[in-house]
Amino acid sequence: MTALIIIALIVLALLGAPLFALIAVIAWIGLRASGYDDTLLAAQFWGLTEMPVLIAIPLFTLAGYLLSESGAPQRLVRLTEAVLGWLHGGLAIVALVACAIFTAFTGASGVTIVAIGGLLLPALRQAGYPEKFSLGLVTTSGSLGLLFVPSLPLILYGIVAQQLGTTPAVSIDDMFVAGVLPGVLMLTVLAAYSMWKAPARRHDRPFSRQEAVAAVWDARWEIPLPFIVLGGVYGGFFAASEAAAVTALYVLLVTVVIRREISLRALPKLTREAMMLVGAILLILGAALALTNIIIDAEIPARLIAWVNASVQSKLGFLLLLNVFLLVLGMLLDVFSATVLVVPILVPVALHFGIHPVHLGIIFLANMQLGYFTPPVGMNLFIASYRFGTPVVELTRACLPFFWLLLAAVLVITYVPWLSLALL
Repeated sequence: MTALIIIALIVLALLGAPLFALIAVIAWIGLRASGYDDTLLAAQFWGLTEMPVLIAIPLFTLAGYLLSESGAPQRLVRLTEAVLGWLHGGLAIVALVACAIFTAFTGASGVTIVAIGGLLLPALRQAGYPEKFSLGLVTTSGSLGLLFVPSLPLILYGIVAQQLGTTPAVSIDDMFVAGVLPGVLMLTVLAAYSMWKAPARRHDRPFSRQEAVAAVWDARWEIPLPFIVLGGVYGGFFAASEAAAVTALYVLLVTVVIRREISLRALPKLTREAMMLVGAILLILGAALALTNIIIDAEIPARLIAWVNASVQSKLGFLLLLNVFLLVLGMLLDVFSATVLVVPILVPVALHFGIHPVHLGIIFLANMQLGYFTPPVGMNLFIASYRFGTPVVELTRACLPFFWLLLAAVLVITYVPWLSLALL
């Protein structure tokens, strides 16, 4: 009977059944098999309302959607180009920095490629960068920023890890701080590669003080955003949920009232689109929390720890196995689904090997970042293919050099926990 249910669920998954529904069915079957009341599944969804920090997800999502539909992407590109464009390889570095900042606010959902990629790809081609390099850079950059505030995956990992009651504990503020140095490392590696691959001339464009001042003035309302979030959280002035509320209100006032780039008539449509994404995340999270209880009750983490102990003899060996597993996972699942499904199983095993749960979160998300441009499920590959009219296979080849460089950075992040924990 169990085998038939598993086969039926696999068939439903292949037919495109919603992930939250499959998780909920598995959790419900587990509850029935363990003798629990069916209402426990509904209670897990109700329990989401008792998490004050959860409000950060819809607020940051709304802010990201409003920014993407305003003129902020163009102003951000202009600003970074005015400040960094004079460097050798400056335009490529502009692409990396602009995409990383924008992705942090939009959750690496592919919005970055749509909003900024169309501006950057023609500019890179015009500046003489190779076609293959330009496509790979823009496609890869769409997932950069996953480790920077206020990335939704950072928040989601913090929420899931908090429910496990780990020692040491995990907070979303800790995740925000921990992602800074690893994120900078990834940006630095790609920036160095971009400077090496840049056309053989000294500068992409001469520095213009007049253009820099004009670009700063043009982006005067967007420039304070990182300082509001970063300064508020790192300075201890805001909790994550409070920073989200301030950010959403600020972006709403700037885009609707001050700049008037989004009309009051368009606002309900944008809000609805943003909340549809939030609703999908919350449905998956609620069903996954119920499944987590079943997993813990069935002592699956304890059994996994016993198996790993018998198969892996060292912490370094476990970390290597973890990287391989997460890379494969990132090829098959999006970051939100992977977080709520796998983190509850991985955290107890990692703690057994003495790995800090915050460090584990950064390892997890750094690996998942590669999944955005890795087939067969790499979302950004398909979005870039549609946006630039390029076959997915060609984009995959273009992304390979960036994949290997970021993989090397992921290994450094994995084996040097100082990068993740130094600022805590």
